[in-house]
Amino acid sequence: MLEAVPVDELRECEVVLGGEPESLILYRAGHDEVRAWRNVCPHAGRRLDYAPGKFLRSKTGLLVCAVHGAAFELERGECVAGPCRGQALQAVAVRCRDGQVVLERPDALQGTDEA
Repeated sequence: MLEAVPVDELRECEVVLGGEPESLILYRAGHDEVRAWRNVCPHAGRRLDYAPGKFLRSKTGLLVCAVHGAAFELERGECVAGPCRGQALQAVAVRCRDGQVVLERPDALQGTDEA
């Protein structure tokens, strides 16, 4: 439910994408604006949370990888500091509908050739 993600907060959720279970990071940017990314750091392929659903944030609000300290801005998920600078988290298209966060295309990841 949308109300489970407070504005300017990060939450983890489990979904099925392309037939495989995936951990997602949800970020609520505004009232009806939620962004989602795979919970995978592009640097080493590890989860970004330090414990399930527990994320580090910098003093300026960046998402920080718990393993190697890569820092990601929350507009587009781009790495702005650390070992994967210039790379980005893999976005997953979501939208808000009737108070729920739903996948746009549960069969594919955004930016891939999966269908």
